[in-house]
Amino acid sequence: MIITGGSSIEQELAAITSQRDVVPAITDDERRRRVAKVAELLAEWEVDALYLDATTSMDYFTGLRIYQSERLHGVLITSEGALTYICPAFEEPKIRGAVSLDGDFLVWEEEESPTVLIVDRLKSLAPGRRSRLAVDELTPFFRVDDLNKVGDSDLEIVNAAPLISACRLFKSPAEIALMKQAMSMTLEVQHAAARIMKTGIDTREVQAFLDAAHIKIGMDGASTFKIVLFGEPTAYPHGVSYPQQLQEGDMVLIDTGSTLHSYHSDITRTWVFGEPTALQKEVWKLEAAMQQAAFDACQLGAPCSAPDAAARRVLEAAGYGPGYKLPGTPHRAGHGIGMDVHEGPYIVKDNDLPLAPGMCFSIEPMVCRYGEFGVRLEDHVYMTENGPAWFTEPAKG
Repeated sequence: MIITGGSSIEQELAAITSQRDVVPAITDDERRRRVAKVAELLAEWEVDALYLDATTSMDYFTGLRIYQSERLHGVLITSEGALTYICPAFEEPKIRGAVSLDGDFLVWEEEESPTVLIVDRLKSLAPGRRSRLAVDELTPFFRVDDLNKVGDSDLEIVNAAPLISACRLFKSPAEIALMKQAMSMTLEVQHAAARIMKTGIDTREVQAFLDAAHIKIGMDGASTFKIVLFGEPTAYPHGVSYPQQLQEGDMVLIDTGSTLHSYHSDITRTWVFGEPTALQKEVWKLEAAMQQAAFDACQLGAPCSAPDAAARRVLEAAGYGPGYKLPGTPHRAGHGIGMDVHEGPYIVKDNDLPLAPGMCFSIEPMVCRYGEFGVRLEDHVYMTENGPAWFTEPAKG
């Protein structure tokens, strides 16, 4: 839990080598299996098609990555497993060059309504009856509202969240291998960041280092998030709005990650710069014990609430809390991870979803002492046929 720094930013960046090609990206064969699975679910649920907006679910099923904007880019997957790509006409050549799974194209000109074209396509899938469309839950409201207005009595819209979750909640061996590598790469970045600490270094300098290091090590790009906190601000789970400069005896909290072939890493480490106080040691050891208790509670068939409850029992036995009260742990003990840094399953009170093989999630029951300091240790777990396994080994005191 102690760091002394001593290295320079330039030295640490020079020592980092790319690990991008250690684990292969998701293949089109795996994406075809995903499409086939969701098509079976659509048929089982008597839904004609699934609409994917420009979200990570579009990437998950098709490999196509597009930023959301006011112009509709989407994909329809029918209950027969057929794909239709929807995009502005002027973007068609670019999209055709980016897709790797075969499908039809539905293109619209600037003066046209793409939702009219979508509804017309759905009518052709359900001639003589009302069609049913499952819509990606991350689709912007204005788009769903327009579909409802255009479809009127000819279209029923349902939430696609359960359909998508039934596919994405359970990671394949290829997905787990990618995330394991991504976590390992970010852990190396974390260790390098610890070595650049020195009195007076600014949190913004450390954030810039995290970006450069994630790029150098071979991630898809810079850090997708980079919380860097020194001293009293470490008490606040998502940080503060102002920069800090490191002083001897400060707690140092870094929560960061990036993506590798679209899959997230996310690791938090908390150290003391210099000699820790008795209280800093005590709280750090409490946090480590909570993390271990939560891991031990990750048993197959147990509810997703069990790891959270186990961590809070340790917390409350030490005189903190109870529940979400401060000083203590004011947030859930963990969140799922994959192509989104926060996705299901959520490790939180009253979540009765049973833990099952393929689920991947964080364990990070932070101890917050507002006005003093905080400690968060965050590593992730993947559920195997034999129980939980760490993506990265927890920090040692």
